[in-house]
Amino acid sequence: MNLSKFVDELPIIPIVKPVGRMDGVSYYQIRLQQFKQKLHRDFPETTVWGLEGNYPGPTIEAHRNQLIKVQWINELPKRHLLPVDTTIHGAEPNKPRVRTVIHLHGGVVQPESDGYPDAWFTNGYKIVGPDFTRKIYDYPNMQRSTTLWYHSHAIGITRLNVYAGLAGAYVIRDPEEKYLNLPKGKYEITLLIQDRSFNEDGSLYYPCGPEPPVPGVCPSVVPDFFGDTILVNGKVWPYLDVEPRKYRFRVVNGSNSRFYSIRLSSNQPFYQIGTDGGFLESPVVINEILIAPGERVDMIIDFSEHIGENIVLTNNAPSPYPRGNPVDVDTEGNIMQFRVSKNLSCYDYSIIPFKLNTIIPLQARDARLERNLTLVRETDRYGRAFLLLDDKRWDDPITIKPLLGSIEVWTLINLANSTHPIHIHLVNFQILDRQPFDVDYYNETGEIKTTGPAVLPDLNERGWKDTVRANPGEITRIIMRFVPYSGLYPWHCHILEHEDHEMMRPYEIIT
Repeated sequence: MNLSKFVDELPIIPIVKPVGRMDGVSYYQIRLQQFKQKLHRDFPETTVWGLEGNYPGPTIEAHRNQLIKVQWINELPKRHLLPVDTTIHGAEPNKPRVRTVIHLHGGVVQPESDGYPDAWFTNGYKIVGPDFTRKIYDYPNMQRSTTLWYHSHAIGITRLNVYAGLAGAYVIRDPEEKYLNLPKGKYEITLLIQDRSFNEDGSLYYPCGPEPPVPGVCPSVVPDFFGDTILVNGKVWPYLDVEPRKYRFRVVNGSNSRFYSIRLSSNQPFYQIGTDGGFLESPVVINEILIAPGERVDMIIDFSEHIGENIVLTNNAPSPYPRGNPVDVDTEGNIMQFRVSKNLSCYDYSIIPFKLNTIIPLQARDARLERNLTLVRETDRYGRAFLLLDDKRWDDPITIKPLLGSIEVWTLINLANSTHPIHIHLVNFQILDRQPFDVDYYNETGEIKTTGPAVLPDLNERGWKDTVRANPGEITRIIMRFVPYSGLYPWHCHILEHEDHEMMRPYEIIT
């Protein structure tokens, strides 16, 4: 399908307002709905799912250390927009086809407000898992100012619900941030990037199964999904008119499986100021940024020297990453366009500070425990490839039980053939290093035999993270402190097709 690029203006995602107060704090009611929305100039309106009549959902803005309450209200129809595979765990025939639970990705919240995958609810609040399900979620925002995002997290259908449109941004602000004098107001914009494919009539296309088909299984889960168009804030290949000045962009990779390696066609640099868990210590000047599904990037682009230019934000990441097919430069190689066409409305007093933050490194010597955890590729009972964490499935007994307040080092041993973005709920962590190892030797002996030196994380990864890229043929070491809550949380690959097909495990913080 040949769609014209850069013919629709980038939508600015609205900010949702509280409906009132509850127990002395701001209270939100956010409805999950099905509706029609125009995603491209040349399409009729497309049926999508979203929140409060918006795809993607509206942005929630909160202040650090100020509790808010959110009621997520499921008003979705009984029939799913997309093909549901009832052979995978959590989506069996006896489960409702349409159900959801919302997870605040990167949020530091108690277990019952985390959006546990089994804690789904349907239209009318038929709920399961009474220990984990509640109608009103508490978000205390006791964490650094940063960009989070929320999305559906119902077990077995996360990939479908997010693809249908159930996702949005969540921004935590800190009053101290104003002293940094960063671009703000209309010069601070969230970019939620997703890939989609469409049928000829403009409706969403998601494959019914892999090619060749799985005998006896239709619909069937696919190992990955890569759309042939790129959407930003719900528009296909949009453009943004900008002034010749600095802009701050909060970038969220909300795609199911696609990595993005972003550059500017003008060859100018990005000034990355933050990552998943907030500000870096100092800006990182970089010409290309790799963003895995679930990761966020906080960056500044300075358009002041590019008056009159049209600058394309491009993508060069293979799919699957890093050993898959190269991008088609005419389709998924383009993300959006910046048109430096507006007059400067006022002098740009914003700056790119040299010092942003102080990050105190966690020390491996303080770790109570070091865990070796494998990422493996197996075959299910239908002969389909599927990925596992530590060679275990979601319902296997819990084997990771860190003590509340303790520090642990996790060594992620990737025995598979692609990069897995590993997300751990509740905690922020730091990346210690990555190191190549002999996969065949490990498979034969169960021992790690390194084949090269340990390499420090990239400069723009040396902050607080909640999602880490674990590359094939490498061990990736991360360190974290398990605070401030005890209880049950998931950790999983954030390729949504993988987490839906068993690449997700619970862990329990104990006292």
